[in-house]
Amino acid sequence: MILIHEAMNRGHTDMGWLKSEHSFSFGGFLDPTRMGYANLRVINEDRIVPGAGFGEHAHDNMDILTLVLSGTLKHEDTLGNVVTIAPGEVQLMSAGSGIRHSEMNASDAEAAHFLQIWLIPDQRGGAPTYQQAALPPKDSAQDWTVIASGNANGKALKLLSDTHVSMAYPREGMTTHLPRQPGRRYFMQIVEGLAMVDEERLGAGDGVQIGEEAMPDLQWVTDGQVLLFDMQR
Repeated sequence: MILIHEAMNRGHTDMGWLKSEHSFSFGGFLDPTRMGYANLRVINEDRIVPGAGFGEHAHDNMDILTLVLSGTLKHEDTLGNVVTIAPGEVQLMSAGSGIRHSEMNASDAEAAHFLQIWLIPDQRGGAPTYQQAALPPKDSAQDWTVIASGNANGKALKLLSDTHVSMAYPREGMTTHLPRQPGRRYFMQIVEGLAMVDEERLGAGDGVQIGEEAMPDLQWVTDGQVLLFDMQR
């Protein structure tokens, strides 16, 4: 079935320094109907005030993708990485058997706005790894462009699951087709913009969980940015 995860129904965390919207159950937000989908476990939209952030903490057995939408993040981890992530870049930390890291707003003046996505790997354990790359330019990625994949090649980041994460920057008036293959599950997340699917409006923060049915094409009312998760059943 096709299930819309409306932005206004996301879970919400407000810690003063952090405001976070949860597409799936996370932290103090628990919804038994939103425990993830296939190996997609978390989509959090986070905003961190200047000078604050997540202090050092541990992860294991999770692929963690971070896409900065505005502002900058400073990442440090126990592999020795000390890097800044800016808009137009994507980070992938594969936690493997265990890693500790921190994510701090790198600015004392500007808020950081970013998506953090957790994907469950196909196998547990292994050495943790870190990857970072530039996202494709908007003009060359108006249709689906793979940014991370379990069989990555070229500039795509390497995931530890049979998953493909694609991004598109459609322009106003364009049509976006959702590819379908038997035996796969799909989840689409609207990052920016407004689109129509039949009579349904989809805006920033809305997600669409896609089962066996074919999903109608998206008709873009504005310029947009959208993510597509193509996952093994």
